[in-house]
Amino acid sequence: MRKLSLLITIFALMQMMYSSQAFVVNVDAHNEECFFEKIEAGTKFSVTFEVIDGGFLDIDIKVTGPDNSIMHQSVKESSSRLTFAAVTTGVYTVCFDNSKSSMTPKMVMFSIDVGESPHRAPGAPGEDEVGHTKLEDMIRELSGTLTSVKHEQEYMHVRDKIHRSINESTNSRVVLWSTFEALVLVLMTVGQVYYLKRFFEVKRVV
Repeated sequence: MRKLSLLITIFALMQMMYSSQAFVVNVDAHNEECFFEKIEAGTKFSVTFEVIDGGFLDIDIKVTGPDNSIMHQSVKESSSRLTFAAVTTGVYTVCFDNSKSSMTPKMVMFSIDVGESPHRAPGAPGEDEVGHTKLEDMIRELSGTLTSVKHEQEYMHVRDKIHRSINESTNSRVVLWSTFEALVLVLMTVGQVYYLKRFFEVKRVV
């Protein structure tokens, strides 16, 4: 029964790890998108984001607590990972602000990862429970690390797509410009040959 309980605990914690996922939101110009998360006091949580499309790939972000106190505020951020500890229990707000943009919408990929509540059940734990508690703590730490790695892989995949798109766009422009230059050179050559031909024909008539 103890082994079964331990396996169930591990499975539940691993499920918690995979329940965290990234989201993509489109923030229109002159607009702000906010997201809310209810968090218990003492719980650690992190906000990871990256602007993947639009303008100069930057956006304003603000994180506020339940009492509307500003926990973090920055402007023109392209990507970041912010970590906080909830001071009080309540709803925490994360806002992406694109109000400074005149006409360009921004696409933001982000995730809000909430850790385990630090509160434990009352009563002195026995030796087995102490062992389970330590193992659970280690699993939680491993779960958090793997979640961070998972998000980093997702962001790296997005960055790879963005850079590939930029490279393809640049390559297309270089090819088009090279073709245009070649056509201009051909036209100039034809024009010069035609002009010289006409010039010598006029000389012979005179």
